[in-house]
Amino acid sequence: MSTFIPYLTPTELALSLWVALVAGVVKGTVGFAMPMIFVSLLGMIIAPELALAGLLLPTLLSNGMLAFRQGRAAAWQTLRDQRRFLAAMLICLLLSSQLVLVVPQGTLLVMIGLPVALFSAVQIAGWRPRAEALRHRGAEAAIGGFAGFIGGFSGIWGPPTVMYLTALGTEKRAQMRIQGVIYGSGAIALVLAHTVSGVLDTETLPFSALLVAPALAGTWLGGRLQERVNQRTFHRLTLIVLLVAGLNLVRRGLLA
Repeated sequence: MSTFIPYLTPTELALSLWVALVAGVVKGTVGFAMPMIFVSLLGMIIAPELALAGLLLPTLLSNGMLAFRQGRAAAWQTLRDQRRFLAAMLICLLLSSQLVLVVPQGTLLVMIGLPVALFSAVQIAGWRPRAEALRHRGAEAAIGGFAGFIGGFSGIWGPPTVMYLTALGTEKRAQMRIQGVIYGSGAIALVLAHTVSGVLDTETLPFSALLVAPALAGTWLGGRLQERVNQRTFHRLTLIVLLVAGLNLVRRGLLA
């Protein structure tokens, strides 16, 4: 057992650091999927509540890197432009975060795995909602609320947001910044919410802090790869991996 993280074996700790690095690379390349990778892959190694605790600080700081990549002024303007989406997301996130310690582990695995599998599958299939319908204020708030609801108990709010931005035809650099602002705002709320729920406490905080360095290193590396690798192909391969991981979580939940 590790003396710093006594509830993990050395193998579990090493695999957790590797997952953080991989999640960071994907995050830096496509702007999202860090929480999905953390929860999906770490959920195969450790308890889902611990996986959720582990992703909190890396997710918060990596999104800060993306949000401020074009400077504070651009980040602030994005915050104003996305205020309705953010407000609905944060309210639903705070409310649903308290489900983590109430819902049975098997149910929680299914609730986490299904969104990962579903949204990965529809994006692989190439389905996109009509942009005109999504420009309505009600649709914007509804999608933000849904993203926050699943994000509160699973730490995953990327897929609905990515689908929303893609359907609107958002420019690549702007989309990366918007994702950083939206996910960063959600990450702040998630850290606060799970401090209250007990998921992030004095025992799990060191684990989350330990994953920050590999996650940020991966995010930096992913940013460099974004300039050299075909993003569409890399994104598609990532979605396939997430689909398999999500289905595996569903399987584990149904067998629990």
